[in-house]
Amino acid sequence: MVFSSLLFLYAFLPLCLLCYVLVPGIRGKNTVLLLFSLFFYAWGEPKYLLLLIAMVLADWKIAQNIETSKRTGEKKGWLVTACVVNLGLIGVFKYLNFFDSTFMGLFGAKPLLPAIALPIGISFYTFQLLSYVVDVYRGEVPAQKNVFTLLLYASLFHQCIAGPIVRYRDVSEELLYRKTNLREIGEGVSRFAIGLAKKALLANVCGELADSLLLLKSGTLSAAAIEASDGAALWMSMICYTLQIYLDFSAYSDMAIGMGRMIGLHYKENFNYPYTARTVKDFWRRWHISLSSFFRDYVYIPLGGSRKGGARTIFNLFVVWMLTGFWHGASWNFVLWGLYYFVFLTAERLFLGKVFDKIPHFIGRIYTLLVVMFGWVLFRFKDFSLVTAMFRGLFGVPDNYWITAETKAALGGYFLFFVFAIVATTPLVSFIGKALKRKGETSEGAAIAYGVIQSVAPVFLLIFSTAALVGDSYNPFLYFQF
Repeated sequence: MVFSSLLFLYAFLPLCLLCYVLVPGIRGKNTVLLLFSLFFYAWGEPKYLLLLIAMVLADWKIAQNIETSKRTGEKKGWLVTACVVNLGLIGVFKYLNFFDSTFMGLFGAKPLLPAIALPIGISFYTFQLLSYVVDVYRGEVPAQKNVFTLLLYASLFHQCIAGPIVRYRDVSEELLYRKTNLREIGEGVSRFAIGLAKKALLANVCGELADSLLLLKSGTLSAAAIEASDGAALWMSMICYTLQIYLDFSAYSDMAIGMGRMIGLHYKENFNYPYTARTVKDFWRRWHISLSSFFRDYVYIPLGGSRKGGARTIFNLFVVWMLTGFWHGASWNFVLWGLYYFVFLTAERLFLGKVFDKIPHFIGRIYTLLVVMFGWVLFRFKDFSLVTAMFRGLFGVPDNYWITAETKAALGGYFLFFVFAIVATTPLVSFIGKALKRKGETSEGAAIAYGVIQSVAPVFLLIFSTAALVGDSYNPFLYFQF
């Protein structure tokens, strides 16, 4: 079940909110959220619900032991146990087949192990539970006494399946004491509607175009099909995928933040218009903030950060970005994608950053956007023959026509759509909304206009999104695979 499915929109979510409102007291409301969250998870992976519960039980007990232990060595022992349990389980389910096939492939042999299905959301809830145990070890939060509260934190359907990675310390108080009001509920509904529209009206169309533009010469995606494509088709496919992955993932985060706001939970922002960044470093301050901040706080800084000299700093960056790539999937293209960013971030730290401080901002934005788009080529294809064919075609090797009749026909009528999609990746709409709100403080007409937009826009977005989803077979969430 995905947030943009009609079943979720018109059955699961309304029923959950209705029960939540009708049941009195925070304990009752948390029970409602927990039951609905467990059902939501079991809908996609019923057999792995027990794995999620077992991991919560293990981390709950380990955190209790850390808090009650008197000796530092004992506390560290329990912390190491948590790392072994959590990382060991994610290693088995996410990476064991990868290492098996890689190792056996070196000898030209078939993998020894049967295929192991990847539990939905394991990368997200594992990191959440790890951050909880580490924060208890550091003394930043007390261990949660009620195991059901910790289970709610890890399994809450808003963010369990595809993030953002919510730190326990950010919501620990609100899990037990929270209030909401009509203003916040309205803001939550608006944020959810915006995310739904980004997904249903923009991301899905970008995704279909990104795929179809590579299939103009063949019904099957292959290196030959890519090499037979014209340059315009390849560049537009890359641009469409660049738009899709941002609109898709930020839409999921918008909807998660909106649903949290409806019931008094305040999740941190996960995106801050990353395609407007001036450097690659700036991009990663804005993209998937919950993941990049996790690696910063729980890997980079504990390794020493930038405090132990230049060589050690570069080594720490190497470790972080190799792990960042590997986190996204058990495939060498993700590792290469992570190391690709390591190269640019290291170059910016050593010399490029000083260059971009002195040149016009628009040059830095063009550079960053090109780096990011080429990076998405590595991210998109696990087959390196496709990656190679894509880059050769993007730069006219072999010599291909700039644009053919098939590409013109495929892109015909999409000009206005691309305008909306590109605007959606910028803060323009938010800027206009904030300006209108400020104007409303001194102008009655502006205040009325702002109020009408705030009330009517979510309704129209929901209607248009529903219309787009009816009968639409293309409705993936890209980050479900991680």
